[in-house]
Amino acid sequence: MGERVEFTKEMKRDYTILIPNMLPVHLKLVKSAFELHGYHMELLQNEGPEVVEAGLRYVHNDTCYPALLCIGQFIDALQSGRYDVHRTALIITQTGGGCRASNYIYLLRKALEKAGLGFVPVISLNPAGLEKNSGFRITPTLLLQAMMMILYADVLMCLKNQVEPYENQAGDCARLVDVWADRLTEQFRRNPRAAALRFRGNLRQIARDFDAVPYTPAEKIRVGIVGEIYVKYSGMANNHLEQFLLEQGCEVNVPGLMGFLLNALDHNIDDIDLYGGSRLKQGLCRLVMRFVDGVERTISRCVRKGGRLNPPTPYRVTRKELGGVLGVGCKMGEGWLLTAEMCELIDSGVTNIVCVQPFGCLPNHIAGKGTIRALREKYPGANIVPIDYDPGATRVNQENRLKLMLSVAREERGGVAG
Repeated sequence: MGERVEFTKEMKRDYTILIPNMLPVHLKLVKSAFELHGYHMELLQNEGPEVVEAGLRYVHNDTCYPALLCIGQFIDALQSGRYDVHRTALIITQTGGGCRASNYIYLLRKALEKAGLGFVPVISLNPAGLEKNSGFRITPTLLLQAMMMILYADVLMCLKNQVEPYENQAGDCARLVDVWADRLTEQFRRNPRAAALRFRGNLRQIARDFDAVPYTPAEKIRVGIVGEIYVKYSGMANNHLEQFLLEQGCEVNVPGLMGFLLNALDHNIDDIDLYGGSRLKQGLCRLVMRFVDGVERTISRCVRKGGRLNPPTPYRVTRKELGGVLGVGCKMGEGWLLTAEMCELIDSGVTNIVCVQPFGCLPNHIAGKGTIRALREKYPGANIVPIDYDPGATRVNQENRLKLMLSVAREERGGVAG
């Protein structure tokens, strides 16, 4: 593979940075934070068989499904003719952990060379300084702004999921999410500090707005979605699982993104306890965790004050729910957080859970599928189905397994099922 193409200061002025889609509302809001700092970004919307075919053409078929889809989406977009490929860059996360996700960036560069696009810069979005680009810097201000936008998006997703199954007019909740995403983006554009200064007021108004959506109470099957982060959130990866469950008469519950990010920070604290290391670093991590915990407590108070709906579950609560099912040293991929999210969902009354994972994803087969027996022993009423996603998996087979899970839930509705 050739030398890495750096994203330079000159490129920042006139290059468009493409973002692979996973969480549309979250990434739209985070994108607005980056654009305040002079970056020109576009969230990709292309999906379908062409994306999968591009991924299969330029990535080895043993590579995990999220890599294949992300890389396929990038290359399909670059080959579409919609972009000046000599004025376009790509951005992708790089975790630095033991998961194969750390290598996506190298697989992407190799695929670009194979496609004749090796000159396109690829920016590594990582918290550990694994790669640096002179034209791309994450400042403390940008990091704080992006964090605030993720917290807002978690609230919007959480409240939408609670109201949407019962709305009288289909699409009301989706439109309300778009209205607030645009409103928050405009607040940020006018005053970069607005999202923080108006945080409490915005949260209360968001809760009131969702509470005011006309709805009809009904008995719905409550279903949680957990698993590998990309397949859990990306409609393209999970064959629009949330929409399918809504059509089947379910109320969908999906844990927020902030818990995943805090979990990565929490690993640093646990690692130093388990294996040793810098106590100063551990203290700084604990300080950040304490700050975010305070913000999450504020969210809980504001949402409850703003209406009848429940706020997103704070990270500290999710961690406590683990209850010894898995040790905190299990941290590859989603690690113990995946198990803790299942425990938290069941304890909150969501006993029907879909655990989604790319085929062959070892961390998720351990922390997800591998813990189902222990969870069923701890929670006899748990109705958990693991679903694998990959290019060869048929949508019909996946949906049939989901329908079987829902038929069990309907039979048990009078008992412990959610």
